[in-house]
Amino acid sequence: MQLMLIPLKKRFRFHFYGNKQTNSLDKPEWYFTQVLSWIRDHDDFINKNIKPILKEEGIEVNPQIEFMRGLVQLVMEKIVTDIPELLFDDHQISHMIDEALMFDREIRNTYNYSASEPGCLHVLIHGEVFKKWLQIEKKFAIEKIDGMLTSPSAWLSQYKDITDVDELKVPECAESFMTLLLTITDRYKPLPTPASQLQFLRLQLELLEEFRVRVVQVMKEYTHNPVGEQFAAILNGVHYVVEVLREWSELVFFLKLQYCKMMKDIESEDSRNSLKSSSSLELPDDFLVHDVNVPIFETTVFEDVMEKYESLRNEMLKNCANYIHMDIQAHSHSYKKDRWLVLPSQKDLQSTLGLSISACDMFLVLKGHLALMENLLSKPLFRILWQRLAEKLNRFILNDVILSNHFNDGGGVQLHFDMTRNLFPLFGEFTPKPENYFREVKEACILLTLKAGSAILLKEVLMAEVDTIKDPNSKKTDIKQTLSEMGVYKLSPKIAGKILSLRADINIS
Repeated sequence: MQLMLIPLKKRFRFHFYGNKQTNSLDKPEWYFTQVLSWIRDHDDFINKNIKPILKEEGIEVNPQIEFMRGLVQLVMEKIVTDIPELLFDDHQISHMIDEALMFDREIRNTYNYSASEPGCLHVLIHGEVFKKWLQIEKKFAIEKIDGMLTSPSAWLSQYKDITDVDELKVPECAESFMTLLLTITDRYKPLPTPASQLQFLRLQLELLEEFRVRVVQVMKEYTHNPVGEQFAAILNGVHYVVEVLREWSELVFFLKLQYCKMMKDIESEDSRNSLKSSSSLELPDDFLVHDVNVPIFETTVFEDVMEKYESLRNEMLKNCANYIHMDIQAHSHSYKKDRWLVLPSQKDLQSTLGLSISACDMFLVLKGHLALMENLLSKPLFRILWQRLAEKLNRFILNDVILSNHFNDGGGVQLHFDMTRNLFPLFGEFTPKPENYFREVKEACILLTLKAGSAILLKEVLMAEVDTIKDPNSKKTDIKQTLSEMGVYKLSPKIAGKILSLRADINIS
């Protein structure tokens, strides 16, 4: 094997050292390509001539690996020789790293050069060259982030005209940013040591934080209109980042890095070995990510930055829900002050029952906001928004409309109609049982429309419960069971009694 390599080494040093046109710092692909061609050209000869000889002699050596190791050694020496000059030119060293990555991938994937064998990446993960590599990656990434966020189409979805693809409504800059991070991952994934991979992971976390800060700055310009197109696009982008990070957190590669990170932290606490020299960071090939003895699922490598993005997403959703709720409240004054106590009786209302005139404005505003946000937000985000909005409206109607008024039998019927035939159906487009999101309001309507005799009996039971509390020796009644028989499960006995006391048609002293 040495005899085969001697003339090739001589040719390599002749062409790629000294004052030769082929020895050019900005053309590292020349020597990488030359070595690959030698590997390819000798493959057939080694298989047909060298392998049989070794097999006949009983020598268990893979001649192809031995041949490639000798040539890779030439490449590693060449890189080490060129590094001092390359360090002064970002573009040249970046180009050399790109070519080295492609070369390493080619010999390992195409020619089965073992991952345990030394490669050209080994010389790039130490000393000044590795620091320079990290600096260049960060510098170029920041420049790309600047370009993404300043693009006129930064917050537009690339797939807005393709309904099936555009479910998440991902803005261009968010998708481009996550693609950038994915590209960085692909570049450092083949690095031979977890220590060097963790350095790149730290860079990715820094870029994620940088992007989040930039997004917050942009978002603040649009907080005055949290139901606007720009605000919604930013919210969609933040949600997309969270979802992608959640998926990445479950990948074996990042689970392994999390395990290595935990081992590094343990070693740091014990003041043992440094990150660079630690052999315990190496993982066995049969590493099991589901091994219950490895506390790997308690946290992930993206846990901290994900929490920040989730916090931003929740805050933006909160602003959006609050804005819509306040707008609805602003159009609800006449409905809150409606004369529920003097409406026509239930019998007189039967022929003319329809939506309260005072509720029209409020429900129109609600319907408009729901239609707008369904169009602007991704499906998962809109689901969260309408559920939060339903929760707010449920509390608002219970406290500001029902508990703040008195009702005759016609008033109870009218409120029941407004809720069950108008409010609930507005949310019926998003869920088959919208009433489940208005449990308190639904149950209050049941109490307000109970037949007078049943309402009186129920009120007596509730009052008896109060007496039981005062006198422990009195006969006890299962009040919750009684309420559940009436269809009331969510309201407390105290609130149920208060609602019954708002009915003008039942008076018990």
